[in-house]
Amino acid sequence: MPLGTLDRTPPPFFKQGMSALTKLVFFSAFALFLMVADTRFKLTQPLRAALSTALHPVERVLLVPVRAWDTVHDYFTGIAGARERETAALVQLAAQSEVAARVGPLTEENQRLRELLALRPQFTVNTEAAEVLYEAADPYSRKIVIDRGATHGVAPASPVIDAAGVLGQVTRVYPLASEVTLLTDKDAAIPVLNVRTQARAAAYGDPSTVAAGAGMELRFLASNADIEPGDVLNTSGVDGVYPPGLSVAKVVAVDRRAGTTFAKVTLAPAARPDSVRHVLVLQPLGLQLPPRPTEPAASEAAPRRRPGARR
Repeated sequence: MPLGTLDRTPPPFFKQGMSALTKLVFFSAFALFLMVADTRFKLTQPLRAALSTALHPVERVLLVPVRAWDTVHDYFTGIAGARERETAALVQLAAQSEVAARVGPLTEENQRLRELLALRPQFTVNTEAAEVLYEAADPYSRKIVIDRGATHGVAPASPVIDAAGVLGQVTRVYPLASEVTLLTDKDAAIPVLNVRTQARAAAYGDPSTVAAGAGMELRFLASNADIEPGDVLNTSGVDGVYPPGLSVAKVVAVDRRAGTTFAKVTLAPAARPDSVRHVLVLQPLGLQLPPRPTEPAASEAAPRRRPGARR
C-alpha cells in the first residue's frame, strides 16, 4: 500500500481534551488577566513575596561560587589597585582637611541662624547599610537586588545611595530582599537642582546612552535655558522622597537644535551601579514631613445664607 494513502489521524479513542488553538487562546487570555491583575490590583504580590522568601536561601547558595571567584580575583589582582586607591585617598584626605576644618564652625553658625529665624530643624535621615546581591534578569530594565527587605525596616520608595551619589529607589520590597530601580532605567525620574543656577528640573533615565558614558537626560527644558556642560545636579528635596543636596548627575552635553522648543540635555549619573557592592538605604523624606492640609468640602466652603435673604 502506498504511504500516501495511509490514514495518519489518531483513532477517536485517543482524541481527548481541547484543541491546540483553544488551549492557546485560553492560556493567552489567562496570562493577560494575570498581568493586568498584578499591575492594577497587586493580586500576585503575596505570592511573589512568598516565592522570594522561599528562594532566598537558594539564591545565597548559588552566589557562593561567584563570591569565591571574586575573592580569589581580588586577592591576586587587587593589591596594585588597593595601593593606587590608598594613594588617591591620602591625596583626597589632604585636600579635604582644610574644608573639614571649616565645617564645624559653619554648622554651628547655620544652626544659630535657623534658631534665630525660627526655622524648622533640619531632617535627620535614618540609614540602613545593604549589599548588592545581583542585577535583575529583566533585559528591558535597569534594576538590582539588595539583601535588605521589610524585616530590616526597608520601605517602598526609599532612596538608595553609594559613596558617589544617588543610585536609585526601592520599588519592590520582599521580606528578606528589595528591588532597586536605578536612575538609568527608562521609567526612573528624579527632581534635581542645578547647583550653579539654582534652577529646578526633572531628570529621567535614558538607557540608550549608557554605553556612551551617560544614562540620563533632562526633559522639557527650554532651548534658551541657562545650562552648560559641566553643571552639577543635586537633589532638590521638593518631592518628599530624596533629601536635598545629594549628588545626582553632571551635564555632559547640551544640544540646542534650531527650530525646536526644548533642548536635549544629556547627563552622566554620579553613581556607577556596575561597580558598586555596598549601598545605603535612606528613609523616605515624606515620613518626616507634616501631613498635607485637607481642603474643605464644597458645602463647608460655601457661605451659608440667612433664611429669607435675597440671592
